[in-house]
Amino acid sequence: MPASRSRKQRIIEVLEEAFADLMAADPHAFRVKYRKMAADPFAFFRGTACIFYADVTRMRDAWADDRTSRIWIHGDLHAENFGTYLNSDGHLVFDVNDFDEAYIGHFSWDLRRFAASLALMGWHKALPEEAVRDLIRRYVRAYLLQVNHYLKSPDDHDFGLFLDSTEGPVNEILVRARRLSRRDLLDEVTVLEGASRMFADGPGVRRLGRDERRKALRAFEGYLETIPPSKRFDRELFYEVRDVVGRSGFGIGSAGLPAYNVLVEGYSQALDNDVVLSMKQANVPAVSRFVDTTQVDHYFDHEGHRTVVSQRALQVHTDPLLGHTRLDGRGFVVSEVSPYEVDLDWSALDEPAEMAAVVDDLGRATAKVHCASDEDSEQSLVDFQVEEAVAELLEGRRKEFAEDMVQFGIDYAARARRDHALFVDAFREGEIGGLAAT
Repeated sequence: MPASRSRKQRIIEVLEEAFADLMAADPHAFRVKYRKMAADPFAFFRGTACIFYADVTRMRDAWADDRTSRIWIHGDLHAENFGTYLNSDGHLVFDVNDFDEAYIGHFSWDLRRFAASLALMGWHKALPEEAVRDLIRRYVRAYLLQVNHYLKSPDDHDFGLFLDSTEGPVNEILVRARRLSRRDLLDEVTVLEGASRMFADGPGVRRLGRDERRKALRAFEGYLETIPPSKRFDRELFYEVRDVVGRSGFGIGSAGLPAYNVLVEGYSQALDNDVVLSMKQANVPAVSRFVDTTQVDHYFDHEGHRTVVSQRALQVHTDPLLGHTRLDGRGFVVSEVSPYEVDLDWSALDEPAEMAAVVDDLGRATAKVHCASDEDSEQSLVDFQVEEAVAELLEGRRKEFAEDMVQFGIDYAARARRDHALFVDAFREGEIGGLAAT
């Protein structure tokens, strides 16, 4: 009991430190967030990267040296943060997504977080522990094999999970994404008014007053200056604003963050070519709360800038509309609301044999974000080849590394299940930031 009380207090302290300002600004959004997190241990784990880093940054990490402790990491790598996108070359890709928590850190932290999430998912599906261990091993082995690929390849951009290079569930997701259309997305979120589209009213949509609209448009103008020249569309008509609205109702990780949607003319004056952009306030990445940030802080103008620099460092051929801006002194990230995004859905994957091929692809995708970057990435914080650093550190120790990741995943999933119960108790009793569950 004393240990449980101590752990419960630690959970409360970490959540309040991470989210106090946002909870105060939008308590309703956080009640919704916490109810979603209360649903099951996996949802809790997804929403508490801050607790994960409060724990792992206190551990001795045998897999961190001068280089492998300071690479670009995703920061919130779990089994559901993968899906499709249309890259700047026009190819549909299955890859890691959602780079809000990206930062500089230990390469092993991404693998540990994924391993724990896979163990939680396996528990939720009542898989035998040995089957879960085998799946984590497969993930780590696939990661290491892809690191080997980058060691041998002179081109960091020669690998991707595309329609013609995948099979099984991942290929099915890409095929589903290919069948989607821009017109369908536009018909879902806009209405026709005369000869133009405007955003439709609905849940999560907020009409702006004159002053707020003016500020949002001014921020949008600032964003245009942050698009790399090689990705900027030549036709100024593309960026002509048709409508702008406030947005809310995002997922667990974005609760309470101010956001806007901007509708621009797009590729032509045809009504089915308009483009929807998201302009969302960036948050402080969880890992940065628990590590020495002196080397990194001066590098970024604001959290929106940090998110964009990180994504370009972690993703090949990023969204050509990705950029950043300021609004009311805070950093915002701007990106397309893509009609071609399909997230990985585990609900139909219940047997280890069905999950195995997917786990292989996720391991390769993880190595890709660590070892390859966008052609417009100009970051200088990581000035070495990550694949070389990882391979050198793990020379003769790869099996030991894999088993460490497996055991960590099993152990941390058990801790997350216990933490989930403590969190639910704390939330129900109004112990977190004064937010009562009712």
